[in-house]
Amino acid sequence: MAKKSSMEKNERRRRLVAQYADKRAALKEIANDTKQPPELRFQARMKLAELPRNSSKTRVRNRCELTGRSRGYYRKLRVCRNQLRELASQGLIPGMVKSSW
Repeated sequence: MAKKSSMEKNERRRRLVAQYADKRAALKEIANDTKQPPELRFQARMKLAELPRNSSKTRVRNRCELTGRSRGYYRKLRVCRNQLRELASQGLIPGMVKSSW
């Protein structure tokens, strides 16, 4: 299981992303609009840089809901490969069976 601090840090990042999403989108719209004057676009970029780093969506790490593991993550089920296999073996995932030949 992953360290609790890593999981909590990631949760804080998710909250920051949600909090600043509208502001970031508005500033990015201005910064990327080539019809705007360069000074206005530069100001928008500077304001974007002043926002917290962890408010960027790319800073969030996908982690398993059950263990917090960050590697081998299945987005559709929101679990890591180890837990996916365990849940499938127990028959808790509909339509998924462990193969044997």
